[in-house]
Amino acid sequence: MNILENIIVHKKEEVAARKEVYPVKLLEQSIYYSSPCVSLKQYLKRPELSGIIAEIKRKSPSRGLINAHISTERTSIGYMQAGASALSILTDQKFFGGTNDDLLTARKFNYCPILRKDFTIDEYQIIEAKSIGADAILLLANVLDKPTIQKFSTLAKSLGLEVLLEIRSEEEIEKLSSDIDLVGVNNRDLKNFDVNIDQSLKLIDKLPKEMLKIAESGIDSPEKLLTLKNVGYSGFLMGEIFMKESRPEIACAEFIAVLKSLRKKPQYVN
Repeated sequence: MNILENIIVHKKEEVAARKEVYPVKLLEQSIYYSSPCVSLKQYLKRPELSGIIAEIKRKSPSRGLINAHISTERTSIGYMQAGASALSILTDQKFFGGTNDDLLTARKFNYCPILRKDFTIDEYQIIEAKSIGADAILLLANVLDKPTIQKFSTLAKSLGLEVLLEIRSEEEIEKLSSDIDLVGVNNRDLKNFDVNIDQSLKLIDKLPKEMLKIAESGIDSPEKLLTLKNVGYSGFLMGEIFMKESRPEIACAEFIAVLKSLRKKPQYVN
């Protein structure tokens, strides 16, 4: 099995176990379950912000350990103070070193959109996302078929959550539906975890013009971000470039400072 297939097999076992310990009726008692969500779409449109969805990720299958001793509280607050538009919190423990508590902590200290980054394969996880304070969920087009994406999106929308559908190929674009709020192009191949930013550039003209677009992974310079912005992307999911530093929030602030200075140069102005 490839890496993605291994993750999905384990995720099915993990979700089954969590259902036993935290049944849906218990999740529905969370203070966040009836709370309104913050719109990721609207924050990504705010001109004073960077468009960066700053991620907290302790490890990955491709890089191994990235930053084991990160403070979710300090990093999430620092990301937002630096000018990030939103947060992405990895909640997968086995492969990415995250937990639901990371998202709960980020929610406690930040009023901003929070994307729950995980491998959603069951409706239970959508209810769980709402119960821990997420504002948006990620669905993977190369994991789910179109009817399942539609079913999951309908449930998410009924709970007030926005839906980001991640694609990797032109063929997966047909899985988009009216209940999808944002489309993301992942520059990382989830089968072997190779990264190529040209994926976002190749697919931009194939995506629905009216849908807000996010470029994911491989954005390692302000210049690359501006290139993607100028072709039509509004959001930029970034994690490892910040997380590999001892103080990710400082790395994010420095990145955004350079980004702001470049935006003033004629070659980067739309």
